[in-house]
Amino acid sequence: MAAVDWGTKRFRLWLMGNDGTVLAGSTSDDGIAAAREAGFHAILEKHLAGLEAPSGLPVVICGMAGSRQGWKESGYLSVPAELDDLWRHATQVSGLDRPVTILPGISQAPGQSSDVMRGEETKLFGASMEGHGAHSYCIPGQHSKWVLMAKSQVQGFRTFMTGEMIDVLSRQTILQHSLEGAAEVEAGDPAFSTGVRDGWLNPGKLTNTLFSIRAGDLLEHRSPDENRARLTGLMIGAELAGAEPGTDGVALVASGQLAQLYQSAFATCGIEVRLIDAEIAVQRGLFEVWRALVSAAYAHARNSRS
Repeated sequence: MAAVDWGTKRFRLWLMGNDGTVLAGSTSDDGIAAAREAGFHAILEKHLAGLEAPSGLPVVICGMAGSRQGWKESGYLSVPAELDDLWRHATQVSGLDRPVTILPGISQAPGQSSDVMRGEETKLFGASMEGHGAHSYCIPGQHSKWVLMAKSQVQGFRTFMTGEMIDVLSRQTILQHSLEGAAEVEAGDPAFSTGVRDGWLNPGKLTNTLFSIRAGDLLEHRSPDENRARLTGLMIGAELAGAEPGTDGVALVASGQLAQLYQSAFATCGIEVRLIDAEIAVQRGLFEVWRALVSAAYAHARNSRS
């Protein structure tokens, strides 16, 4: 099967064998914005052809391809939502020469603090199989998700616009003048840890502390690298404070630089964390949904014959 995580900006596809082994992969900037111009079907087939995928190979997709602005809208499961049931609520794209299935997202009703996720539910499905009973999950990103779970059931969640706010503050506020030319933030940077502590201990002073980055640049000639590291730490520290992770530990579903930054932030705040690779989690979630779809189709065919 082909497993696809189709986001707003990024497209990731993996060819997977019958045992879940990843055989090949393709990654690009063909997110839904690009796909709306070039065509979702055309982009999918381009990547499949590039990996010499056989014709008729089934495809399972999670993420923004199922949004209202995506390929075909695939609705939401309401919390409490059982991730084992994702396949039951999936949407089929008709009129193609291969089976294409788009998974639903998860929503939280207004009375429970309105919220939605799309794509993260599939990561959670895969992560829950490796979470060893974890109750609290953090999936960092442009819109970080903090999720309360019981085994494979999503009981509630909250979204923090941490990544997007860092991007906006860096490019569209007065802080842009203090961050120009800054390098990528390193998890071991003391300025990052200082920012995390300030955000964690004083989240109510966040906007004041943000301005102090500009003042520190003007009066103390702090470098763009230091300023960017402190900004990033501040926003992540404030997120952790708002998420109220408690003392039971958190399963962190992340990869690459984000995993390093959040692991460092958790350590700075004295929070126990267990890392689950986000890429492996989404691959496993997509594969398990495909297995469920195949099992259901086989059972239906067997019942029809009998």
